[in-house]
Amino acid sequence: MQKKFTTDSGITIAPYYQATPYTGEKAGDYPFTRGVHESMYRSQLWTMRQYAGFSTAEESNKRYKYLLSQGTTGLSVAFDLPTQIGYDPDHELSEGEVGKVGVSICSLADMEVLFKDITLQQITTSMTINATGYILLSLYIALARRQGADLRQISGTIQNDILKEYAARGTYIYPPKPSMRIITDIFQYCSQELPKWNTISISGYHIREAGSTAAQELAFTLSNGKAYLKAALDAGLDINVFGKRLSFFFNAHNNFFEEIAKFRAARRIWASITRELGATDPKSQMCRFHTQTGGSTLTAQQPQNNIARVTLQALAAVLGGTQSLHTNGYDEALALPTEEAARIALRTQQIIGYESGVVDTVDPLGGSYFIENLTNELEAKAWEYINKIDAMGGSVAAIESGYMQREIAQAAYNYQKGIESGETVLVGVNKFVTEENHNIPIFKISDSIRQQQIEKLQQLRNSRDAVAVQNCLSEVRRCAVENINLMPAVIAAVDNYATLGEIADQLRQVFGEYQS
Repeated sequence: MQKKFTTDSGITIAPYYQATPYTGEKAGDYPFTRGVHESMYRSQLWTMRQYAGFSTAEESNKRYKYLLSQGTTGLSVAFDLPTQIGYDPDHELSEGEVGKVGVSICSLADMEVLFKDITLQQITTSMTINATGYILLSLYIALARRQGADLRQISGTIQNDILKEYAARGTYIYPPKPSMRIITDIFQYCSQELPKWNTISISGYHIREAGSTAAQELAFTLSNGKAYLKAALDAGLDINVFGKRLSFFFNAHNNFFEEIAKFRAARRIWASITRELGATDPKSQMCRFHTQTGGSTLTAQQPQNNIARVTLQALAAVLGGTQSLHTNGYDEALALPTEEAARIALRTQQIIGYESGVVDTVDPLGGSYFIENLTNELEAKAWEYINKIDAMGGSVAAIESGYMQREIAQAAYNYQKGIESGETVLVGVNKFVTEENHNIPIFKISDSIRQQQIEKLQQLRNSRDAVAVQNCLSEVRRCAVENINLMPAVIAAVDNYATLGEIADQLRQVFGEYQS
């Protein structure tokens, strides 16, 4: 019996492909299958944005300066779990987590140190933050003002994608409806005050990390995007204005050709969704995205093999037309990346960009029988899911019913079953296994970081104007209760050194906390 070949999404792969209907449109033309810019990388390479953040603001600042000195072209901030879910370092639930998976930030004082000697108007910054995204953006704005920046020229991105937190990741605070209200407040504020800021990065990355297939990553991410569009439209915002500031965040996984087809299909589907909802400006129809190589694909066994995995994944992202890229360190299945691993990851992008020649023409795989068929197949499979979610009432309803979570869990189970049976090969894990005695240096974060952060926090509270802080917090709460845009009040609060935990607690008292 002849072996059957399929992609990770279960699409059957034929032995060879013949011509498929091919529109041959240019990049930059609707529906943007070939890319969002006509000249793509011939005029400018993607932003090489290495994700980093750990320990204290002082230590992360050193890493950012190192990455900038090595040629990274944009910053990407990782925050620790207490920062992500709205707790200051002295909260009991912060114990054991301060500075571990990202940098600990709880006030403007921390933010001032994090970006010391870095001019915000001269760089773009991405911040992977969701439930407390409104607070971190407010901190960034307050710092930019203190640097004398023109807010209309400040550019960057907050992830701000709360729906995927309920479906896949878990760092939520408030229930879905008030969370969506906060997001539309950010859309509205930034459209007026920070026109170059990307107000949301709708993330498929974490959906894929949780175990979804490529088709599910596409469908669930774009369905979430559709929900954000509808929420903004319901709030009276203009899709041709706020639509330009939406971006996406995708995973680059191991199945090389499927990943390239996924990125091409994403642009096509999003163009259709936005046009259907009334977008007429081409820039509001474009699916612009950041890509990160797949963290869940990295193995602790034979970790140097991860360099090859990351290279292939990064190449797929580039051939798929990404606007921004992070490449993982080979040691990240063991710990946070060392400086050497981070440098190798960055050099991987630079070699692809400057040595490989794949950037010399636009959409070099466009017209390939296989790629065009696979793009069509993935698009069709994604639309099946999207239509099913629409029939349920949209992403919020699909998440509240547990539909997305169940689909992701089943896909993760099927993938793990394939590894354990040997049907899915992981080199160095279930095939070509060797006795290991590697001496990979491990980057460790000291448990003393929490105490250091608590001492700084106590000093801050002793030195700030307590009355001004309390007045600002009361104003934040009033805006939450009276449905007034939260951003001006939160910016005023952080500017007076109110802490992240204090602000998050004001909204906890009004909105409550989500229980899954």
